[in-house]
Amino acid sequence: MALTPRLDLRQAQTLVMTPQLQQAIKLLQLSNLELTAYVEQELERNPLLERDDGERDGATANEAENDPGDTPPSDDPLRSVDLAVGNESAVLNDNALDVDYENVFDRDLSGGDGAQAAMAPDAMGGQWNSRGGSFDDGEANLENTLADRVSLRDHLAGQISVDFGSPAERLVGSYMIDLLDEAGYFTGDIGGLARALGCGTDVVEGILSRLQQLDPPGIFARSLAECLALQLRDRDRLDPAMQAMLDNLDLLARHDVDALVRVCGVDAEDIADMVAEIRALNPKPALAFDTSVAEPVTPDVIMRPHPSGGWIVELNNETLPRVLVDNLYYTTVNRVARNKEDKQYLNECLQSANWLVRSLHQRATTILKVATEIVRQQETFFAQGVQALRPLVLRDIAQVIDMHESTVSRVTSNKFIATPRGIFELKYFFTQAIASSAGGEAHSAESVRHRIRGLIDGETPDAVLSDDAIVEVLRDEGVDIARRTVAKYREAMGIPSSVRRRREKAHRL
Repeated sequence: MALTPRLDLRQAQTLVMTPQLQQAIKLLQLSNLELTAYVEQELERNPLLERDDGERDGATANEAENDPGDTPPSDDPLRSVDLAVGNESAVLNDNALDVDYENVFDRDLSGGDGAQAAMAPDAMGGQWNSRGGSFDDGEANLENTLADRVSLRDHLAGQISVDFGSPAERLVGSYMIDLLDEAGYFTGDIGGLARALGCGTDVVEGILSRLQQLDPPGIFARSLAECLALQLRDRDRLDPAMQAMLDNLDLLARHDVDALVRVCGVDAEDIADMVAEIRALNPKPALAFDTSVAEPVTPDVIMRPHPSGGWIVELNNETLPRVLVDNLYYTTVNRVARNKEDKQYLNECLQSANWLVRSLHQRATTILKVATEIVRQQETFFAQGVQALRPLVLRDIAQVIDMHESTVSRVTSNKFIATPRGIFELKYFFTQAIASSAGGEAHSAESVRHRIRGLIDGETPDAVLSDDAIVEVLRDEGVDIARRTVAKYREAMGIPSSVRRRREKAHRL
């Protein structure tokens, strides 16, 4: 067969995702912080975008006349769904905050002659008095004063500067501070540290021994046993029996009291007292100087009860970035643009701005739609608690709201809802189903785990439930579950086995 060049005409259908569509899908799974950062980048890149600060009512009419694109209304009110009446387009307006206009501080700063004195605000919250170079008494604003917390490094460096007289020792000690981990344990290698600093290992060992005497007790330890020993030595409680227990922490972890009695040479009552002393110690002494601030979770959706029954689901507009397309600026600049490149750049910016506004609006609508259906499906959970949580999968929500499962998965990722029972991630309400032994409605895996924990918490020392016994109790309650499933749920919740629980309850450790 001869190889000859030829031309063929083929026709095929392919699904191509444009960059705009890819970005729209990406916006669905972004959290509030990530979405805000992305919008900030777009505001810096696109000159036709601007923040919606709610003060553009006067310019709305002019921009509407010069709007060359199909842009959804930017002043879209807070969208909410009233499950009590089934109206998904109803807009609920909150009552105005109670304000006591009589309780207003009205101090005469002009001296009574109508001429106000010139003042300059001070960083401490006071005000400069025109009569002299002093601040008004009682005008300091303590809310503007930042709290100053001493870090662990500064705390240790101050002690080293006092306790270490030699500059070389202070240098080695300061270098060793940087080798502490977050818990306060020394992670460096003595030999490698000695070679790096050009000194002997005995010198480094001696400095480390002196560093272990600093505050807080237990700092610069190289293991958990050494950390606890340093704290007990500081309390003058490190006797041979306690040292033997620290050398056998694995026995303590297994709650093997009989083995501890043989190793430490004391009776069970003394073992209980020693364990109580160890529990009073701090295994991570550096965490007391942890200055990281725990940021609270900001919910994307707010749910509250309706006065006449049911629930109201609404978006948290405080966390949603609001942007507008400055069509007036586009019209002004487009009139003076002369070359083709400038006009093409302006058109691309306009298309990108319109797409972003529409995508943000569609994202908010999709989140509200998915959250509303989740609340409707899990209404018994909000009324009765976790034991009434129903089994739910992404397909159940996708079929009702007529969306793909992947879209529901992206919407529920990193999204939180504030409910009367607390703040939950939307993914929390999706659990597997466990069949009912009586042939009735299936049970949620989360509710079964909650029931297992409740059974174990309620057991007595003389009646510790094994996994088989828990299976029998659950089957009597209508839950068809296997023993290996109970064991898997128990281990996932960090609950020890029945043998270990019986030993703990018997010796009360």
